[in-house]
Amino acid sequence: MNHLIAPSILAADFANLQRDIEMINNSEADWIHVDIMDGMFVPNISFGFPVVSAAKKHATKPLDVHLMIVDPDRYLKAFKDAGADSITVHQETCPHLHRTIQAIKQLGCKAAVAINPATPVSTLEDIVADLDMVLIMSVNPGFGGQHFIENTYKKIKELRTLSADKNPGLLIEIDGGVDANNISKLIEAGANVFVAGTSVFSSANQVAAISKLKHP
Repeated sequence: MNHLIAPSILAADFANLQRDIEMINNSEADWIHVDIMDGMFVPNISFGFPVVSAAKKHATKPLDVHLMIVDPDRYLKAFKDAGADSITVHQETCPHLHRTIQAIKQLGCKAAVAINPATPVSTLEDIVADLDMVLIMSVNPGFGGQHFIENTYKKIKELRTLSADKNPGLLIEIDGGVDANNISKLIEAGANVFVAGTSVFSSANQVAAISKLKHP
């Protein structure tokens, strides 16, 4: 399949969020990535339901909502109601991961699991068949603009091998430090969805930056 680009509005200009979402609408991006941080699971606070709802009003592309929060089960329906098309929870925060994934699917959203840089791919062996997507964090979650962790390539290959029999259509999403310099190598390793924040929004021509990621 062709790879997908999901610009992260965590790196957008919050004072001009409608403008930045409309830029994504008019670009070759496929999804809009929305990072939800609670200041507990990660050392940062981003935004919650009102901003997701506001983004949904202007977005013409699916909202890819990434919950970097403790006890995400409490908020799944609220994020669906706010406009989430896909919901990603962290393996590290879900003691009953299978139940959480089933709850997301019952809401009608794509269901995904994220793993932090220190979490082995092998922890997903018993859930990978049930997932629409796995998000591999290629930086430690919490802040944009961090340096890409090189071990990510190895993890992508391990996950592609793990999912080959159980879920060959699995989407593998990469979040953190994705740019025009490494996207081709990430695709070659087996990833096919790319979150891009700083590399898009720090560019003088953001639409062109997205196009460069779409056509590396």
